[in-house]
Amino acid sequence: MRVDLMTREYPPEVYGGAGVHVAELVRALRRDIDVTVRCFGAPRDEPDTVAYAVPGGLEGANPAISTLGVDLAMAQDAGDADVVHSHTWYANSAGHLAKLLHGAPHVVTAHSLEPLRPWKAEQLGGGYRVSSWAERTAFESADAVIAVSEGMRRDILRSYPALDPDEVRVVYNGIDLQRWTPRDDPDAVRALGIDPDRRSVVFVGRITRQKGLPYLLRAARSLPADVQLVLCAGAPDTPEIMAEVTGLVEELRAERDGVVWIERLLPQPELSAVLSAGTTFVCPSVYEPLGIVNLEAMACGIAVVGTATGGIPEVVDDGVTGRLVPIEQVEDGTGTPVDPDRFVADLAATLTEVVDDPVRAGDYGRAGRERAERHFDWTAIADRTREIYAEVLAGSR
Repeated sequence: MRVDLMTREYPPEVYGGAGVHVAELVRALRRDIDVTVRCFGAPRDEPDTVAYAVPGGLEGANPAISTLGVDLAMAQDAGDADVVHSHTWYANSAGHLAKLLHGAPHVVTAHSLEPLRPWKAEQLGGGYRVSSWAERTAFESADAVIAVSEGMRRDILRSYPALDPDEVRVVYNGIDLQRWTPRDDPDAVRALGIDPDRRSVVFVGRITRQKGLPYLLRAARSLPADVQLVLCAGAPDTPEIMAEVTGLVEELRAERDGVVWIERLLPQPELSAVLSAGTTFVCPSVYEPLGIVNLEAMACGIAVVGTATGGIPEVVDDGVTGRLVPIEQVEDGTGTPVDPDRFVADLAATLTEVVDDPVRAGDYGRAGRERAERHFDWTAIADRTREIYAEVLAGSR
């Protein structure tokens, strides 16, 4: 079997959970099938990996249009594939066009959904309508759609009711349990400006509306005075969200010390050390199909406090591996809390509960590592993905 896997992100150009997922999935699949990766960006040295730059003349175009230019080149080159597998809307059109052009069945993995990210109109302007069209067209024509959680599957069927529910399968994200493991390195943590001897709440994520960082910054005003807030946060979607976060951080620093903001992307060993030194990890997302970052935290043995939305409740076992923060959300696709002040207060109270009981927090962390080992191993996830490839191949003959 030859699979052409199409993605925007691929190492070393990884910006979020989708890129992590693709890298780990490819590594696991290549143990026994032929996988060619077609990705965006600079040339890669890795065998069977082809990178594509934006075509000449489209460099200054709306990002959605330049994306389609890359997709056209990817689709053209996929003529020898038995199956094409695309990840995120950035590559969905490449997979869809390859199916039309070459006749190979198309599998889509959904890491997020454009209808549930309307704030992207701030980033893309009219390009958001293009990205939404690209995603809908690919999903509704795909031979199989993979959701990374049951919550994501429900969102897909609600957003795209024309889909056959039998064609939407759930295959969780996974975690490399050899790389992501507890790492005691207080010197590395101190070098980042963090005091490993103080209690801390750790956030890791892009600065985007869906990650809920502004809510966390407001909640942090109510944390115990000795608790550090460690923000591993960069890659803002827009200047506007960056300005909002910067303002909130400045206000928080005027009220308390121990606010550490690391804007660069930390290498995995450093991030493991930061997570391992923390008291609790926090995922305040208002939209999160699953959240690989929660798995990374669990694998490092830290308690996780997450919003009870999307796929997070399928990862965080409330009262066992951490705590879930309730949220009632507006039904307009934005994920905005119906009562933002209540959500902020509940988030602050739950974080305080966890950091105030370090023994229980340690128990949560150990249980989280065990849960990651039992349910989120990449070998099993790759096996299920190969089964879907075989099913769509059999159905196309």
